[in-house]
Amino acid sequence: MDAKTVIAKLKDLVYKWDNIQEICDLMILGAVLLDSSDIHVEPLSSYVRLRYRTDGELKEILEYQSFIHQGVIARFKILSDLKIDESRVPQDGRISKTIDGKPLDLRVSTLPTVHGEKIVMRIVDKSKKIPELSQLGIEGKNLELIKKAIALPNGVILTSGPTGSGKSTTLYSILTILNAVNVNIMTLEDPVENQVDGVSQSQVKPAIGYTFAYGLRTALRQDPDIIMVWEMRDKETVDIAIEASLTGHLVLSTIHTNNASETITRILNMGVQPFLIPASLNLVIAQRLIKKLCPHCKQPMSMSDIDEKTLKNIKYSLSITPKKELEQRVGSFLKKPVFYKAVGCDKCDDSGYKWRLGLYEMLEISPWVKDMILQGASAFNINRQAVKDGMISLEQDGVMKALSGLTSLEEVYRVSKTQNED
Repeated sequence: MDAKTVIAKLKDLVYKWDNIQEICDLMILGAVLLDSSDIHVEPLSSYVRLRYRTDGELKEILEYQSFIHQGVIARFKILSDLKIDESRVPQDGRISKTIDGKPLDLRVSTLPTVHGEKIVMRIVDKSKKIPELSQLGIEGKNLELIKKAIALPNGVILTSGPTGSGKSTTLYSILTILNAVNVNIMTLEDPVENQVDGVSQSQVKPAIGYTFAYGLRTALRQDPDIIMVWEMRDKETVDIAIEASLTGHLVLSTIHTNNASETITRILNMGVQPFLIPASLNLVIAQRLIKKLCPHCKQPMSMSDIDEKTLKNIKYSLSITPKKELEQRVGSFLKKPVFYKAVGCDKCDDSGYKWRLGLYEMLEISPWVKDMILQGASAFNINRQAVKDGMISLEQDGVMKALSGLTSLEEVYRVSKTQNED
């Protein structure tokens, strides 16, 4: 069955209030067939709605009567080995299923709300291979920088961005490159999203005192060469990570900041001494996920359809991008620039987009940036200097991807949220 047939059957079953087991199975199957990442079943004041997160956006699939919801919740709790009679506190569980020959893990989370229990399930396809860096959308100078950084025997590599920006996927891609018989790789994760053969992966449990900081101290006694720490959440974790990098270890981690330069100020605000940052930090990666244009229905747009402010920003972005980068990535497209717009067809569920790829900016600690860090410069000034040194910003990366026909200008500026002013 295709996704539309599954959802039509699901709507028919909830309308008839029949067969809770099949209703729950179809909720999962529909999400899998639509390549969704999450399933949301949430009770509202007078009904319950089912939504799928597909290509980063939540889409409502159907609504059903509230009295069916208790049966749906109970079924999912049974499947994920949760307490059926406990609805006062959140619970977490896991469902393992095989659909169309694909082994799937569904990470189940329940939450009590004023209208009943909400349930969210994250879908992890264990059959999918971890993508290579180039498949993520890392190109040109950015690809060179990341390869250079991971080739160093020690130091810290940080990925930054909001939740759901693909940071963990980038780290896993790096790990697959570094994974070799002659190195000891250890990870501290929350949770372990992908299991990688040859890597010692451990899930932290803060409730029993097994935090990132405690785990990192323990990992350093396990003779590691490379350590991945899921997130830099506090000063203690950052201090231990920096100390580890200075004593010969390569440390990979994530941090929540808006761009690469703000990562520097965030670390400084945690109380780290300025001189330790250039000594330990190899590379800061800032990233976002953007939707790719559907190759079957995208259409070229007239330059007259682009507003004056956006055109101004495009020209500015291209003017500050190194010529070598432009020639390598969009040289042929610059002769007769064309941007594309989303239209919609059956193959992309009428959205005009299908799948996602990353926007990236990578901050290398150049001599000028190092001086600015030591002088306590602001994130704005560090960013401006990095761009002068040749850093490709999120907006520049997005404009080049739009010129290549991979995405739309609308999507680039929605995600990068960057507007250049004179």
